[in-house]
Amino acid sequence: MTQTKPRFKTIDEYLNYDDRSDRRCELVNGELVELPTESPQNLLIAAYLLVQFAQLGIPVYRLGIKHQIAVSSTAVTAREPDLTVHSEASASVMLQQSQALLRREMPAPLLAIEVVSPGNPGTENYDRDYIEKRREYAERGIPEYWLIDPEREVVIVLRLEADHYVEVGQFKRSDLVISPTFSRLQLTAEAVLRAGR
Repeated sequence: MTQTKPRFKTIDEYLNYDDRSDRRCELVNGELVELPTESPQNLLIAAYLLVQFAQLGIPVYRLGIKHQIAVSSTAVTAREPDLTVHSEASASVMLQQSQALLRREMPAPLLAIEVVSPGNPGTENYDRDYIEKRREYAERGIPEYWLIDPEREVVIVLRLEADHYVEVGQFKRSDLVISPTFSRLQLTAEAVLRAGR
């Protein structure tokens, strides 16, 4: 017997759905897309950055691990950055939700960070983070987007200008990662990629 995949027309349908599994999924164009299992290194990087932002004085309630963000796409889509740094406004509405999801009509966070899964151009992992999310986060109005790519050993920082991202820089080895939003951050690419080890 073949089981059909559910299709969702609204965020509420998605939020009310429970397939009783522990699979990690994103909602992409109305369908659940199972995400690959996170590597320990990717989890360490997200945790390390959470600590670094907290040490800058950003309150913990404004830091989100695996918070979902509804974005524009051909159909209903909710993405799940590895780390989100919220504005006061987006944190405030997030704390009022029963689920960790920012709907499209809610304020955008300040920063979305993705730790890139392995893959080459044209593969699902690569295209999701480098192409699709880049476009979707820009359309959502998120001022800054980071791609942390352990395989390529690079931290890419993008800044929103008008309706698209422009590259601030590709940071490697001992390069200081430059963040337009968090100028006091003093991290090298190597420290980020090695999660402070």
